[in-house]
Amino acid sequence: MSINRRNFFKVLGATGATLAIGKKAQAAKKNEDQVEFYGILYDSTRCVGCQSCEFACAEANNLPEPEDYPEVGVIRKTNESRRTVVNAFETSKGEVYIKRQCMHCNSPACAAACLTQAMHKTDNGPVVWIGDKCMGCRYCMVSCPFDMPKFEYLSPNPKIVKCDMCFNRQQEEKQPACVENCPAEALMFGTRRELLKEAQKRIVENPDLYVDHIYGETEAGGTAFLYLSPVPFDELGFNTNIQQSSYPELTKGFLYTVPSVFVLLPMLLLGIQEATKKNKTNSEENE
Repeated sequence: MSINRRNFFKVLGATGATLAIGKKAQAAKKNEDQVEFYGILYDSTRCVGCQSCEFACAEANNLPEPEDYPEVGVIRKTNESRRTVVNAFETSKGEVYIKRQCMHCNSPACAAACLTQAMHKTDNGPVVWIGDKCMGCRYCMVSCPFDMPKFEYLSPNPKIVKCDMCFNRQQEEKQPACVENCPAEALMFGTRRELLKEAQKRIVENPDLYVDHIYGETEAGGTAFLYLSPVPFDELGFNTNIQQSSYPELTKGFLYTVPSVFVLLPMLLLGIQEATKKNKTNSEENE
C-alpha cells in the first residue's frame, strides 16, 4: 500500500514545532523584558461579588448567562460555557470574593506544549486559541498549571475554551469586558509594569489591608493577571505551590541535549500511521 505523501508531510510538519519549543522558550524569555505585555490587576478587597464581570464576559463571548451565585463553601470552576467565575471564601478576615480565569502566563506552558501553535501568546499579552491550527491533542489542557483550557466534549465541532482577555476588543482599543463593567473598580487594565507598580503602591500605603504579596508577579514565571488580597492566598483556594520559574523552562534543557532522532521518531511513526490510515480510507471509498 502506497502512502499519501501530502497527508504524511502534513502530519509530520508538526514535528518541527517539537524541536523548536526549547528555542522558542529561550526567545520568549528574552522577549519578556522587551515586550510590554498588557494585563489585569484584580483587587479582592474591592470586589463585592456582584458577578458583573461574569455577565459581561458571557455577553461579549455569546455564552449562557451565569446562573449560580457565589456562596461560601461552593467552588465554581470555569468550563466550556463560562470563562470566568467569582467564588466566595470565609477567611480569617471575613468573607472575601475571588475572580478566576486564565492567568495569561508570560511564558505559557499551554503554548509551549502545543505542537501546531494553535495556543499562542500574542505580542501584547493575551494567550489565545487559533481553531484552524488545532489538531485536537489537548496537550494544552494537561500542561496548564492553573487548569484553565476546557474542551467542548458535547459539541459536534469542539473547541478549546478559555478566557482570551477579550483579545478582539483589545485590537479595537477597548478594555476587556470584565474590566469595563466592574462597578466596584476591583479590576484595572494596563501594562503589566503599570499594574505591578500600582499593586506595590497599594500594599505600601495600606499595609494593614493587604498581604505583602502580588499573586502572579512570579508564579509560573509571571502572569498577566495579577491579584491583591487581604489574606494569604491559600485561604482563597489558590495553588501556592506553583513554581516561580516558567514551566517551559523545564523542557528546554531536555530538548537541547536529547538527540533529534529520539524526539522525531514518535512523530515519524504517527505521521506514517495517519497517512496510511487516510490512504486506506480513500481506497475503501473508491472501491
